[in-house]
This record gives sequence, C-alpha cells and structure tokens, in this order.
Amino acid sequence: MTRLPLWTWALLGATLLGVGEAHAESGYQAGVAKTIITPEPGLWLAGYAGRNKPAEGKANDLYAKALALQDSKGTRLVLVTLDVIGLPRDLSEEMYQDIRQKTGLPREAVVFACSHTHTGPVIYGNLMDMYPLTPDQPEKLKKYREFLRQTVVKLVSEAVAELRPAQLLYGEGTARFAINRRQPRDKSIVLGQNPQGPVDHSVPVLAVRDPQGKIRAIVFGYACHNTTLSFYQYCGDYAGFAQEYVEEKFPGAVAMFWTGCGGDANPHPRGSLELAQKHGRELADAVADVLRRELTPIRGHFRAAYSTISLPLDKLPSKEELQAQSLSKTHAVQARAKLLLRLWEMQSKLDDHYPHYPVQIWRLGDDIGWIMLGGEVLVDYALRFKKDFGDKRTWVMGYANDVMAYIPSVRVLKEGGYEADSSMIYYGFPTKWSPLIEELIVREVHALMNSVK
Repeated sequence: MTRLPLWTWALLGATLLGVGEAHAESGYQAGVAKTIITPEPGLWLAGYAGRNKPAEGKANDLYAKALALQDSKGTRLVLVTLDVIGLPRDLSEEMYQDIRQKTGLPREAVVFACSHTHTGPVIYGNLMDMYPLTPDQPEKLKKYREFLRQTVVKLVSEAVAELRPAQLLYGEGTARFAINRRQPRDKSIVLGQNPQGPVDHSVPVLAVRDPQGKIRAIVFGYACHNTTLSFYQYCGDYAGFAQEYVEEKFPGAVAMFWTGCGGDANPHPRGSLELAQKHGRELADAVADVLRRELTPIRGHFRAAYSTISLPLDKLPSKEELQAQSLSKTHAVQARAKLLLRLWEMQSKLDDHYPHYPVQIWRLGDDIGWIMLGGEVLVDYALRFKKDFGDKRTWVMGYANDVMAYIPSVRVLKEGGYEADSSMIYYGFPTKWSPLIEELIVREVHALMNSVK
C-alpha cells in the first residue's frame, strides 16, 4: 500500500478544517430536489413556428429541479429550474401561491428559471398562437400545464424539507459557442451570424457543498438560446446535455442550468444532436474547470426583492390594419390579428402597456448580486448591469418568472429586426415596445439593488 507523506495528510486536514470552519461561520443550509417532466410523445413542440406535427419521442429527459437555501437568520431562497420554453405569468403566479401556502415563502424568495429549450412541449398560455395546433392539442397541453404546476409545488416542498448544513461557493468560467445572431444584411437585420456583435461568454457557477466537502448541487448559467436542435423529439438541447455531463463528472450532485441574457445569441454551429452534445460538453467542461479551481466562499446574509413594472408599447395599429392582417396567409399574423380584434370588441381599445413585467433581485451574502428579469432579454442588459455593479459579482438571468416577449435594448429597437419587431407577432402583442423600456427596467433594477444592499 502506498503511504502518503505526512505533509500531504497535514494539507488534507487543513483543507477539511477550512471547509468546516467556513460552514460554521456561514450558518447556511441547503436542500435540493429534482424530477423528470418529460411528457409522453404526442405534445406539440415549442419554439418554432414551422412545426407541423407533435413530438415523436425523446433524445433525453426534461427536468424540473429546486434548490432551497437558508442563511443563519433563517432567510430562505428557492431557485426552480425548468427545461421548458417559458412560463406565462398566470402559471408562475399560480405555482407561487401554492408554494406560499405550503412553505410561507414571500414572493421575492422564489424564482422560476426557464432553459428556453426549443425541443420541449408547448406550455399552455405561452406562445400559443405561434403554432398551427391540431384540434386535440389544447386539451392535452392544459393537462401538461396542470401536471407541471403540481410537480413544481411538490418539488419545492421536498427541497425545503431537505435543508441541512451547507457551504456556498462561487466562481466563473468561459464557454465560447454562443454567437450574436443579429446579422446586418442590405440595410436590415436578419437572423444569422454576427461575430462582431455583442455576446456574453461567461459561465457563473454556484457550488453547494456539505460540511465534509462533498458537492450536493451545482448551479450554472449561460447566455445563449437553446436552439441547436429543431427535430421532433423532446430534448433539453445543449443545456440538458450540459447538466447530464456535469452530474457525470460530480456523482451525487444535482446540476441546475439558468439562461442568461441570450435573447440575441444562438449556439454556433447548430443543427444536429451531435452539435448539441458538443456544446453541452464544452459548457460542462467550463463548469468543471471552475469547480477544480479555488472557489470563493459566500459569506453574509441573504436579501431579496421583487416588483413588477408597467412597460409601454409603441404606436398601436388601427382597427383597419388589424382587419387587413386577419386575412394574412401567415398563420401567426392572422391568429394575432383575430385575437386583437376580439380584445378590441371586448374592451373597446387595445392595451398600450404590459402591466406586470417582473424584476427580481437576490443578494447572496456580501458577494453576488443576482438580477432576474422576465422575457427573452438581450445581451445589452447584462453588459450594462455588469458595468454598473461589477463584472465578476453580478449575474443576470433572463427567462425568469414570466416569458412574455423579447426585451430589446434601445440600440436593438433602433436597428429593427426579429427581436425588435416581428417577434412580437408570436407573443400576441399589437406592436413593438416603446424605446422607454430600457431605462424603466434599468431604473427598477437599480432601485431594487439599492434596497438589498
């Protein structure tokens, strides 16, 4: 048997003692739970308007996962990650109300983070008019929505029940497969590849260890669409594979993915299962590299804040314009126009604001300021907030709580293109956003960040 030299045992002992001391000082607790949410074949797949049939199988499973955290004062936070395209506001609020009844958690303490995979099922109430659904689909999708609601509530209760002593640490890595997709062409912007466009390649990582140093949960983010794939099988895309690979590298740990401000970024290259696996491997390797380096312990108490603000729309269409659009041969254009005309008849007008845009902030001890925004947020927001609050200690999540539309910056609204204009058709809005939205969101983020200092 090979004997380790005395200095090695001394170093190991010091390391374990350091872990124990860090836990004793922090007083943190953590609980984690996960479950499969893959439906049976036969539900319509989300994300692409060109879908013309339901899912035929699965390439890997979809998951819902929950991480409950508690500090020494008893303040609790719960992160829920979901391998779904997005949640409508009414579903996330229903889930929260059920969670509140079971756990007593305030609204600011719970966040629902969507991976935005385009090979998951349609979530009833989100992007519904985008697809030419067959008549059997709405009822099937309603049943899956209810399954999802009940599953998430149960999962959060399990994670809270599992709270036990833990150490929290963080770091940051890099993955480079995301590319800006807003390609200039003939004085317009098309969906393509723009290597000169802004992108966020950072991979923020949160590790949850037990007092003995074993990793229980690994939370990581990346700012890129989950659009490597467009086939007819359920799959978590690159984010799903990345979570699988991280769990393979760290047996016993639960890996959880959240999407950053990747509304204008695509994986590159894309188009095959092999590429989704390749990107997932690159992201998992980036996470593993962070975990093998010296991580920074989180110290201090948790603080959280949540609010909703009203975001204004640009000039509304006339009734005559909508009537003309209702005759369009494009399914999404026609469906939106008919929906808006029905609303016009019911309300005698169209809404010129979205009244419930969610802004959420978590302060993880004295270290991480975690900004959580609804919608498909573009990268300009992340870059701006990292400049405002500190690059390495600011995490910015998109696709949180309510995925109601793209959230473009003023720059993108001026440039035009899918994220600024035509995407609003699929989300059922009558027009694009007002240029005021960026400053309104920024102002609210700054106000909430100040409130949790």
